[in-house]
Amino acid sequence: MNTDITASVKPEYPVVDRNPPFTKVVGNFSMLDYLRLSTISAVSVTVGYLSGSDRRPRAVLAGIKPGIRGPSMVTGGLIGVLGGFMYAYQNSAGRLMGFFPNESEVARYKYKL
Repeated sequence: MNTDITASVKPEYPVVDRNPPFTKVVGNFSMLDYLRLSTISAVSVTVGYLSGSDRRPRAVLAGIKPGIRGPSMVTGGLIGVLGGFMYAYQNSAGRLMGFFPNESEVARYKYKL
């Protein structure tokens, strides 16, 4: 099974690294990538908090009042952080591999081209 995406699609921009390692991709995150990651995370935490039910059941067993907002907020936050990281990683790797506009990467890694 061929998992090399560059075999089926040719990059439109100059290729900086055809198969960048994890550390290079994360080190290549731009400010826009960090902004997207934090925005997606913040929205997910907010949606997780707001989606938690505020209603309490009338008959509560053993006097325990379940609060779902906290766990819902944490779950939403985790999903947002992971999703935001994957989106930033995809954009950073795409720029290094030449699939997205990459003028700054070409200028930074010019000596390796």
